[in-house]
Amino acid sequence: MQLFLSSEESMFHVREIVRRVDEEINAVRRELARMEKFNMVTSEWRANRRLYRFRRDYKYYHELLGLVVKSTHLGGAIVRNKAKIGRIKYAMMALRFARHELSGPEDVDLLIIGQIVLPELQALVSDEQTKREHEINYSFMDEAEFNFRIRRRDPFILGVLTQPKIMLIGDEADLMSQF
Repeated sequence: MQLFLSSEESMFHVREIVRRVDEEINAVRRELARMEKFNMVTSEWRANRRLYRFRRDYKYYHELLGLVVKSTHLGGAIVRNKAKIGRIKYAMMALRFARHELSGPEDVDLLIIGQIVLPELQALVSDEQTKREHEINYSFMDEAEFNFRIRRRDPFILGVLTQPKIMLIGDEADLMSQF
């Protein structure tokens, strides 16, 4: 499941899954059959190969994606290194970024609110940029600036907060109650 939800590619052949997760082929086939039985994945035949794809319309897709995002790649690094980065009140990642969809120059992939140790955050973002081979649009601010911008109805903040997102740190209901 982690492979499907954390990879840029959307379709996988059984042998490719075996290579990437380092499991026995029969175990992978059994798990894929279970996932297909519960409508988590769909499969299709292409050139004598059966390819599998995780269904975005699966009823628990967003919850599972959130779990994977919080435990792998940049999201996992931020959660694991929370103390090193500083005192983070909220950290959120754009859903499109979590799905590995390209963002526009005005889009924000990651927003962190709190007292930040910038070199620590930059190191994590830089590592992810190297892996993804494209720039990550991120922003950070302290709570006072964030609250000021909310009171002023700053279009930048409103745009970031209203886009589909995954909360890495903090409670979304608490965040949205500040409006």
